Amino acid sequence: MAGTAIDLADVTLLAPIDHPDAAHLIVTGTGLTHLGSAEGRDMMHKGAAAGGATDSLRMFLMGLESGKPVHGTIGVQPEWFYKGDGDCLVAPGAPLTQPAFAGDGGEEPEIAGIYLVGTDGTPLRLGFTLGNEFSDHVTERVNYLWLAHSKLRQAALGPELRLGDLPTDVRGTSRILRDGAVLWEKPFVSGEANMSHSIANLEHHHFKNSQFRRPGDLHVHFFGTATLSCADDITTRSGDMFEITADAFALPLRNPLALGSDADAVIVRAL
Repeated sequence: MAGTAIDLADVTLLAPIDHPDAAHLIVTGTGLTHLGSAEGRDMMHKGAAAGGATDSLRMFLMGLESGKPVHGTIGVQPEWFYKGDGDCLVAPGAPLTQPAFAGDGGEEPEIAGIYLVGTDGTPLRLGFTLGNEFSDHVTERVNYLWLAHSKLRQAALGPELRLGDLPTDVRGTSRILRDGAVLWEKPFVSGEANMSHSIANLEHHHFKNSQFRRPGDLHVHFFGTATLSCADDITTRSGDMFEITADAFALPLRNPLALGSDADAVIVRAL
């Protein structure tokens, strides 16, 4: 009813996109795309580097140099990762589950682009949504070559799909609540004014791969962040609540952390 406030505690919110066949919804992302995003990653990977700049810092500097090409031209490709298919997405309010084998479960406050591939293979951007690109930073810290493993986790999407262009300057807050009190809180920024890559460049380097232009497929692509609680030595635990807000979206994204049950070794049998 117009003019009536809705208590979000009384409703179940859905993710802004889904697909009846989860295999046709592909979830990916790019990292080291935001100004300031290299600092924490560079510190994380210093131990794996034999002196000098880490691969993370070098990739970030490449983005600064040529991540925003002139319209119609192609810039440097970013770091890219795969998270999973539609089964890895959880709705607002639903738990983000840390697998039993994971080192941790940490938030990543981000903006994600939502895309539908048209019948002629043209990617069509439906809009943007708030997201928590949930990751395992402890596993990544062991060796940066384990980044791919650390990203094979769930992710949460906010309830809103913002149509049209994303504002160039997006301001938000990422926080973790424990037992109802704020454990950690920090502002984050997004939008192209705060990025080392243009969104168009990130989109090109994802969809240049022909397997990502299959007609009828949906894509959720996370654009990266520069704000992580793990950089402040925060260790999350079951029951913690992740809360992400941003001025480009009216509603917050909240998801509690849950822990998966212990699992035995997976034994493959020969046919």
